[in-house]
Amino acid sequence: MNIVAIILSAGYSSRMGDFKPLLTFGGVSVLERVVLLFREEGVQDIRVVIGHRSDELYSVVERLHACPIINKRYHNGMFSSVLAGVGTLSGDVDAFFLLPVDIPLVCRETIRRLVRAYRSKTGGIFYPVYRGKRGHPPLVSARYREEILSWSGDGGLKGVLSRHEDEAVEVETDDETILLDMDTPAQYERLYGRWLREACLLPNECEELLVKKFAVQRPVLDHCRKVANVAVFLAKKLNGAGCCLDVGFIEAAALLHDLAKGQPNHAAKGAEILAGMGFVDVARLVAVHMDIRVAEDDLIMPAEILYLADKLVSRNHCVTLEERFAPRLKSPTLDPDIRKAVHQRLQDAQFIKAKVENRLGRLLYELLRENNFM
Repeated sequence: MNIVAIILSAGYSSRMGDFKPLLTFGGVSVLERVVLLFREEGVQDIRVVIGHRSDELYSVVERLHACPIINKRYHNGMFSSVLAGVGTLSGDVDAFFLLPVDIPLVCRETIRRLVRAYRSKTGGIFYPVYRGKRGHPPLVSARYREEILSWSGDGGLKGVLSRHEDEAVEVETDDETILLDMDTPAQYERLYGRWLREACLLPNECEELLVKKFAVQRPVLDHCRKVANVAVFLAKKLNGAGCCLDVGFIEAAALLHDLAKGQPNHAAKGAEILAGMGFVDVARLVAVHMDIRVAEDDLIMPAEILYLADKLVSRNHCVTLEERFAPRLKSPTLDPDIRKAVHQRLQDAQFIKAKVENRLGRLLYELLRENNFM
């Protein structure tokens, strides 16, 4: 299935007073954030329509390994950019996303749900919906390409698609950001504040925080990356077995879990730092990555995935739990209270491992070896 993302980034930004595509959230430009949103959900063909200040944006788009499309008629409004983008679609494209660059905080799960709906349901236009309101980005079948390109009626793209309401599918989401654009400085400030509070952190944003803000050492960074790889793998496998885990959320927590490494009680300290920055939900996972209270039912929680992934990684290598804990437990000089705490951590990890194996119907170590983690 060939799905393309078209990002509309050709406008003047006249009401903003600044150039919207290059405004930043956490050191990452709005344009880069939107490109990465699609790429990290598996959409590889990303096309960015540019017009105003195109000379400046062209190199930015290329650096992001996306395809720049110049709209020379951008002064005619957004529909001219829609036409420029849709006009590049070839016959092998099945469907395309359309997202204005000034709607920058759409969550990855929303993209995931739209793609799932497209694959599983009959329809031609898939709209994300929050509390009864349609938002962006719609996922549109390429079968409307010629009709869009030849449209001369009112309403632009909305006018075209409104003729096919019988083929519209509304995909429910709890992502309010599908409705939130930023045309003015006040709207940008509100969105920036929301990002600080709720932050659907992308992996590159996490790594930028680790390197530039927290100045973690390379061994810690490598460990965090490996833990994130294992955690994402486990979460995706579990979702395939019927769980409903937010993979992006787990990945962010895994990347940031050791940001305070080297400080006393580094899990609590890291959580305190993240909560102070507004990343409250991520902080909750980071707080329990060393010691956790495991739920005794079959439900597998995001914190348990992070906990298990961390215990499966020694430095930057994936190992068995027994290999991970043996050196400390065999130490003859280990304080008895510390030994008891370490043994409890091993038991908790083993319990979570058993829950994962029960859900997947597979031995975890075999699965990790098959996928070249061990």
